Amino acid sequence: MRISKLTIQNLNSLRLTATLDFTLPPLSNTGLFAITGDTGAGKSTLLDAITLALYGKIPRNPATKEAMSYGAAESLAEVEFEQGGKRFLAKWSLRRARKQIGGKIQE
Repeated sequence: MRISKLTIQNLNSLRLTATLDFTLPPLSNTGLFAITGDTGAGKSTLLDAITLALYGKIPRNPATKEAMSYGAAESLAEVEFEQGGKRFLAKWSLRRARKQIGGKIQE
């Protein structure tokens, strides 16, 4: 399996929407790279996003609703990947009723 793109929205401490495209330079120019950064920078959240999208759960925290950033109305983890010459999209999302911060989490 080769990950092509990772999109996250409001996961854990990362209150943002971001896409990492591994098919564009500089990530496409190297065969190996490291995820590094200060404590709390979001390294584990990137790995959580991949796990959520592929498996719908996070081993270190079975309550997936807690993956949504505090004060967010919706969250998303999406992974595009290639396997055996085919492209796939895996997606996990969670939202609150009426996309309101105070709304109940929709299962």
